[in-house]
Amino acid sequence: MSLFAFRTAPPSSPAALYDSVAEASAALVIKRYSTSFGVASRLLSEPTRTHVRNVYALVRVADEIVDAPRPHDRTGQHRLLDALEADVAGALRDGHSANLVVHAFARTARTCAIEPELIAPFFASMRMDLDREEHDVESFARYVYGSAEVVGLMCLRTFLVGRPGGRYEALAPGARRLGAAFQKVNFLRDLAEDHHDLGRHYFPGIDPETLTDTQRDVLLDDIDGDLEVAAAAIRGLPANSRRAVQVAHGLFAELSARLRRTPAAEISRRRIRVPAPAKLRVLTGALVRGDA
Repeated sequence: MSLFAFRTAPPSSPAALYDSVAEASAALVIKRYSTSFGVASRLLSEPTRTHVRNVYALVRVADEIVDAPRPHDRTGQHRLLDALEADVAGALRDGHSANLVVHAFARTARTCAIEPELIAPFFASMRMDLDREEHDVESFARYVYGSAEVVGLMCLRTFLVGRPGGRYEALAPGARRLGAAFQKVNFLRDLAEDHHDLGRHYFPGIDPETLTDTQRDVLLDDIDGDLEVAAAAIRGLPANSRRAVQVAHGLFAELSARLRRTPAAEISRRRIRVPAPAKLRVLTGALVRGDA
């Protein structure tokens, strides 16, 4: 036995140990990459918390393939993304992957009925990041659906495991709108970085260099409309996930409000953030309200 094979307590089985290590890897991804989602996910009860972390980890790994600040190698990035998608498909079929994050995601997808119909559009949107620098109205809608709305639907699947299927259909529009709001807020918040570092223009007809206050407000009106629809749907979520989603919603609503108070010229230059005291206020407010 090698030194690195030493363990302090025997697992219930080798498979159970591998599953737990995979899920710990997914939890590390969300901890290191997202304070907002990390805070919200801690309010979820188990096993939903683990399922949501498993979904987030796969999404983040794919995102890093197309966004990571390395010398441009589109062929290599396509190859990695194709391999990741193929690995996910194999893990969904066989129940195992040598990639710990993929393994964790596949466990969640198989348990929570996350269909290939939700996974394929996600990878299609990731490929758009490699192949397209500007969007028109139609491609923007497809991109937001695949990159964000389906992620909202995946999370909804985790919230509703073991509950009647009709509830999923009723809440799906709100889940899609919440995912879209999160994505569009991030686009506006990251406008400068996406333009200068990645060469991308997500919003149709918007030049990041000359964003006006009027254009900013039109974009935020659309985002706030998504958040309003999503807020109504959140009230229909099970109690064991409702508070966490309320916190995530509140954090992005706070970011939307801060963007509206920020001159457009400043948004074009730097990334706008929600400071820690404001995040604490949102979290405290959700805890005080409880599950109402």
